[in-house]
Amino acid sequence: MVDIKANIENIRKQIPDNVVLIAVSKTKPIEDLMQAYNCGQRIFGENKAQEMRDKHEVLPKDIQWHFIGHLQENKIKYIVDYVSLIHSVDSFKLLKEIDKQAKKRDRVVNCLFEMDISHEESKFGMSYEELNEILANEEFAMLENIRICGLMGIGSITEDREQTRKEFRELKKMFEDCKAKYFSDKEYFKHISMGMSGDYDIALQERTTFVRIGSGIFGERDYSKKI
Repeated sequence: MVDIKANIENIRKQIPDNVVLIAVSKTKPIEDLMQAYNCGQRIFGENKAQEMRDKHEVLPKDIQWHFIGHLQENKIKYIVDYVSLIHSVDSFKLLKEIDKQAKKRDRVVNCLFEMDISHEESKFGMSYEELNEILANEEFAMLENIRICGLMGIGSITEDREQTRKEFRELKKMFEDCKAKYFSDKEYFKHISMGMSGDYDIALQERTTFVRIGSGIFGERDYSKKI
């Protein structure tokens, strides 16, 4: 039996006040999310747009929903009305579609660019060169319904913790370079999202502002369960 309350309390003891804990609740049932909610957790991360929509419809409305998975353009409509932050913008085409859908709802959607720091074929993300091309594009400056708040990255699946540290440092450097070059006067460009259940301690050492923890809170995922 997973003690969700104890897990959250233990993690909170390890992270500083300026780091945001995202409870990654993908595939988890409503009952598990409510256990986390009842001990004060208000920020949840999902990676499927329709699953997030279904949970949003039945759970308390003071929850902040973070989308952390690969987002298809035709699925934006399921989350654009209420999503607090999209971590996984991995192309200019996707960013423009988010802006388009947000404009229809008369809201500004907060986003992070997902960077490819692991260079694994199974993962999404863009190179720093691609990011520079987007930010230097005149069309980017015309987008009025998105707000770029920082960068996100997912480390390699590896037992080599120094490799993970190297990748997180690479993301931190990209963030600092990007901040200095494009967002020096934008206080909202301040977030780095890196670190999950197995490596969030390294992410904290490398000064992340978000940690995305799923199994460390809810236990291992059971894909046979429905929400």
